[in-house]
Amino acid sequence: MWFVGLADVASVPIVPLSRARRLDLSMIGDRLRPITVPVSGRADSVVRMRLVDIDSLDPILATLPECPRIVAPGGGATPLALLDALDRQLGSWKLFCVNAPAGVPAHHGVRLETVFLGPGSRQAQDVHYFPMPMSTAPMLLSTSCPPDLVVLHTTTPRNRVVSMGIEVQLMAAAVEAAKRRGVPVIAQLNPQMPFVRGDGVLPEQAIDVAVEVDQPLVPVAPAILDNALISIGELVASRVGNGSTIQIGIGKIPDAAALGLRRHKDLRIWSGILSDAAMALDRAGALVAGRQMTGSSLLGSLELYAWADENPRVRLLRCEKTNSPSAVAALDGFVSIHTALEVDLFARVNASRFGLKLYSGTAGSTDFQFGAMHSRGGQSLVALHSRHQDSSTIVGRLSGPATYSQPTAGITETGVAELIFADEDEQARRLIDNAAHPDFRQQLRSQARDLGLRCSPAVG
Repeated sequence: MWFVGLADVASVPIVPLSRARRLDLSMIGDRLRPITVPVSGRADSVVRMRLVDIDSLDPILATLPECPRIVAPGGGATPLALLDALDRQLGSWKLFCVNAPAGVPAHHGVRLETVFLGPGSRQAQDVHYFPMPMSTAPMLLSTSCPPDLVVLHTTTPRNRVVSMGIEVQLMAAAVEAAKRRGVPVIAQLNPQMPFVRGDGVLPEQAIDVAVEVDQPLVPVAPAILDNALISIGELVASRVGNGSTIQIGIGKIPDAAALGLRRHKDLRIWSGILSDAAMALDRAGALVAGRQMTGSSLLGSLELYAWADENPRVRLLRCEKTNSPSAVAALDGFVSIHTALEVDLFARVNASRFGLKLYSGTAGSTDFQFGAMHSRGGQSLVALHSRHQDSSTIVGRLSGPATYSQPTAGITETGVAELIFADEDEQARRLIDNAAHPDFRQQLRSQARDLGLRCSPAVG
């Protein structure tokens, strides 16, 4: 049996597997991209998903090698109950999970592998970080990190298909890698998982074994915005024209930007993460009517997850598509909106480390920054508070490695530093005069001189 992944779908009918091989692709044109991955057995065999008790996984586990690698979704889609059940029966094992939430197994004997640390990864005793952008991260599953078991978190079956729900990201590639390697795919079927369209729609035959778990998803509460954040959001919004395509993620800066953008018109969203900010813009009428919001995962409140269920306005694609710099560059007027921990006077951005201590990772920031800079009329914006406690977030030189560099502009509550097309001396001057907190400007000018930068304050 071959399975077909329903991708890029605005209103593609759900087709039972018995008819999938006879589906006339011409009736929906390029809205559906077949994914042809052989399910175990002969091409004409029918492999049924087996439903078992969560504590009856011994036959599957008996097939695994010593210290197996398990690939699972992260964020709000992490199948915590199933991972906990597997952990109780395994000794040492590896968990590949992007943005692992608190509650994932992270004790001695479990090695967490990731391209982006989440709360669970930061608490783990053994973390292996792969510094790769999301556009290429799925390649790890066929090279350095081949799966021995793939664990999904899906809806319960509807018309013989399931949806991966709020996270597709690299899990479509994980299922494909599992089928190529002949290793099992286990799904946690959850009636509380929203059915979301796109590349995460799979026939149930793609799943070898399933367990039923009726459990709320992991939510992330919307940020509380202070006056400084509201000012940042308004400055970001002032740079975005009506009709632009925006990349807007999760956190205080995206929520502030969404607040500032609520009176805009005809915006489009193409992002890695769709959060409550996307839902707020949709409800405010700021988006193009009838157009889908595109991401590779959803992360936010329980209200967001309920809103996404069977919502024809929402589609989740694999991250090779959403994060492709060439795909982003092809979207005119693309505006990438990111936050950061610090920006230095050479316009280098640190969005992943406190000093040398890893906090998050590269994720999609480099993909979207590069794509936005090559979009016709595009912008890469980095926005952040001008200070953190008693320290400036505009610094002379980064305290650790850069996540990326040379955005279009740096934005804080104090103003906008235009960086594009300026020489390094002028970039430093603009960051100090326009983006740095006034309390730190003189200190930064002294640091600039020590770094060989000529950036006297502007006259007048």
